[in-house]
Amino acid sequence: MKTLLKDIRACTICDEHLPLGPKPITVAHPEAKIVIIGQAPGTKVHKTGIPWDDPSGRQLRKWLNVSDEVFYDERLIAIVPMGFCYPGKGKGGDLPPRPECAPQWHKSLLEKMPKRELVILIGMYAQKYYLKEKASKTLTESVKNYRDHLPLYFTLPHPSPRNRFWLTKNPWFEKKVVPELQKQVAHLIVG
Repeated sequence: MKTLLKDIRACTICDEHLPLGPKPITVAHPEAKIVIIGQAPGTKVHKTGIPWDDPSGRQLRKWLNVSDEVFYDERLIAIVPMGFCYPGKGKGGDLPPRPECAPQWHKSLLEKMPKRELVILIGMYAQKYYLKEKASKTLTESVKNYRDHLPLYFTLPHPSPRNRFWLTKNPWFEKKVVPELQKQVAHLIVG
């Protein structure tokens, strides 16, 4: 695992497409039971090198009902984004994750985490990549039908503050889905 992480952190496969240059950010450990697969780091995370070190991360930890200490314990939770580097700005926010990362690195990383029991797929990029033809057509359908992908996969929207409208429009998410997510996570962390 150490060699693989070193190789990932030295990756420059899409260097010419990255406005801030390459700075692959991921956390993984062979003991991790939970793997979080999100989109890509934002500018703040690019600066700090700490995954989910932003308002989205605070919201995600709230949804998971875990402390910072638990969230950043690599023996419990691995963080493997679809794109390991900040992809740049687009019209409505950050650009999509670079398409090179997941095919290049994910399989090798996941193979080195044999104890993983729950893979949390955040957003449509992760859901389409991992669920393939079983992915729903919309994010709302995917999240609403999260049970269809258990026990391994749990589908979530992105916890970005930009998604306030979606959360307001879909109150069932925080009433029904979040408690089930918290139950699954607590079971794996506490044992």
